[in-house]
Amino acid sequence: MVSPWWLLLPSRCAVCGTVGVPLCERCERALVRLAPPLCERCGAPGPWPVRRCAECAGRRLAFASARAGIAYDGSGRRLVRAWKEGARRDLAAIAAELVVSVVPRPVAASLTFVPGDRERRRQRGHVPAQRLAEELGRFWDLPAEPLLRRTRLVPPQRGLSLPERRRNVHGAFIGDGAAGGVCLVDDVYTTGATANECARALRRDGATRVEVVSLARALR
Repeated sequence: MVSPWWLLLPSRCAVCGTVGVPLCERCERALVRLAPPLCERCGAPGPWPVRRCAECAGRRLAFASARAGIAYDGSGRRLVRAWKEGARRDLAAIAAELVVSVVPRPVAASLTFVPGDRERRRQRGHVPAQRLAEELGRFWDLPAEPLLRRTRLVPPQRGLSLPERRRNVHGAFIGDGAAGGVCLVDDVYTTGATANECARALRRDGATRVEVVSLARALR
């Protein structure tokens, strides 16, 4: 049996490229953890805790809360890029450790994840959100279940405004067996458009409460 290529090559830090470990100590320290104070609803960091911040005030959100482990900026962006686009499956456990270091265990009966599409799965060799959900399930002792399906191919969200992102994902997901409290896992929370559309699909399918957890969060 032929071993996967990432097991044959020497391990390198996903951020700086140093040989030895998937994420070196220096780069791990450089990651910005998203600890309180935060917006109670969308998880945006700020100078003091608020129930609604400027980013989520006035929006109808289908999820109860959103939390992330690190800022999607600088080192965090390079880590996510290596994990998603570089097919670094060895980073899934590290991503989960970063999340649980700052995000409390969700009040949920199960974890689910934003489903990947076939083309991106083929290119990347894995679905990052699914791998993260599976690793978080081990930490939090929660089942990770595929409770969402895509109804169509969604063009990349990169470079789109918030209204464009909402239109891009509108109706793109459908629930598949959701019930009770569900924690939705994604790799990056940018504007919340994808998370909100997935949460809406889960709620329509029977979920009573949806919490969102991601590895990284874009800061505004």
